[in-house]
Amino acid sequence: MKKLFIDTGAYLAYYHKRDTHHKKSVDTWKNITQTPTLLVTTHHIIDEFATLLGRRKDFRYAAEKVRGLFNSNCVIERTDEIDERMALKLFEKYADQDISFTDCLSFIIMQQRNIQKVFTFDKHFEYAGFEVIPSLYG
Repeated sequence: MKKLFIDTGAYLAYYHKRDTHHKKSVDTWKNITQTPTLLVTTHHIIDEFATLLGRRKDFRYAAEKVRGLFNSNCVIERTDEIDERMALKLFEKYADQDISFTDCLSFIIMQQRNIQKVFTFDKHFEYAGFEVIPSLYG
């Protein structure tokens, strides 16, 4: 079965209609659901998504959407101190590229779970060597 990591932007663009990537997100979600795919994210992504959607739209709406994620077939990985220390090394390594700590944690989980593809609108995943869908260049 294919594996796909889901980043914050994929959720945010889907649920926030005024997001510049909304249409592309909706189209990508439709394509993803066409074939059996193991969807993976982290609790850090869920945290980031809830906060951003709440600020941009409404916190009750954000809570409803997060509840839906908890009830979905997406695997929500939890990091531990070892993961977080490894992410800190990446955070320092990429300090000149303004890559967030949450992204670094995502990189660690993706490496550990052998996930090469990510649904995101964030170019930092490409910098780290992952395949980004949808393409950021078209």
